[in-house]
Amino acid sequence: MFEYFPGNYVWNLSVVAALNSGGLIDEVDRACRPIRDLAAQGSDVGTKQLMASFTAVVDDLEAQATAAGSARTAGQLYFRATNYLTQAERMQSAHDPGRRAIYQRCLDLMQKTFDLIDPATTRVAVPFEGTTLPAYFKSAGPGTPCIIMFNGLDSTKEHMYVSSFPHELAARGISTLMVDCPGSGEALRFGGLTARVESEDWAAACVDYLLARGDVDAARIGLVGWSLGGYYAPRAAAFEKRLALCVAWGANHNWGEVQLRRVEREGENPVPHYWDHVMWVWGETDRDAFLKKAANVHLDGVVEKITVPFLIAHGENDRQIPLKYAHRSYEQAVNSPRRELRIFTPAEGGAEHIGLDHLPYVSVFIADWIAGTFA
Repeated sequence: MFEYFPGNYVWNLSVVAALNSGGLIDEVDRACRPIRDLAAQGSDVGTKQLMASFTAVVDDLEAQATAAGSARTAGQLYFRATNYLTQAERMQSAHDPGRRAIYQRCLDLMQKTFDLIDPATTRVAVPFEGTTLPAYFKSAGPGTPCIIMFNGLDSTKEHMYVSSFPHELAARGISTLMVDCPGSGEALRFGGLTARVESEDWAAACVDYLLARGDVDAARIGLVGWSLGGYYAPRAAAFEKRLALCVAWGANHNWGEVQLRRVEREGENPVPHYWDHVMWVWGETDRDAFLKKAANVHLDGVVEKITVPFLIAHGENDRQIPLKYAHRSYEQAVNSPRRELRIFTPAEGGAEHIGLDHLPYVSVFIADWIAGTFA
């Protein structure tokens, strides 16, 4: 993995995510150069300065967009501004009093992008248990198949969009519903919805929403989940039988077990201020209570209930989620009519967590697999 900040895995992950989500190396360098010395002090130190440094670049891009003479140019500037701000926002402390305002700015920049260069993507709301799950719907046209996309522990629907994965699906005639699940994005920050074990609850709500739209092929609705979504998606597919396929983009077969490894300081964390973040996501204030809840976040006894095509895509050098979990999910998915395990190696790229080191390469493979399976 490209290491702008030698030895600081967490910060480097955000750098490669920004670069592989449409970022430009000069702009990323301008955001990172002022904080290079801080990075040597560890991932938890200097996250406010990281936010300020990235925000300065975002401010410049927004000013350029305002002055731009063409809608396309302005839209591209807003797109990159959204990318950088979402990468920096996910690095902040869970209880930072300014975090909601920062995230609202992400939403505003994203909407400007849609308005100017991508009218096929719209903001939607999925009815769920008396409230709604905020989402984006990227249409590939009426009557097309659709992928529901679940995010992970710290990503948002904005990360999904800037990854360009929905664009790859649209180019293959597949629509995408990008959802802020309970415990993520807007659902957490503004709706107060925290994560739960039973991801089939909100998967069912998403399928209901898509069927009610009337512009989606009801027989071809699939589900993709990356990072912690690599638990959410297979769990949902095991119980929500209206889904036609499932992809675990990072095999989070036993996330509860991973938490015990992190207590022992084994493996890498995805974000700074890790324990505050996971307890915020799961609605707990005590670590022991969180660990007790997390013990139920596993797919043993669940994956064998998947009865649709199932792809497990995992990086060989994933330093967050051990490779053994990819093999475990594959071995247990005995009732899938078409199960496939794709391990990305360091030699080809995509070997880090969810392939962030070579994200376009991994996303294209997954998009091709989905298109072939639907066909």
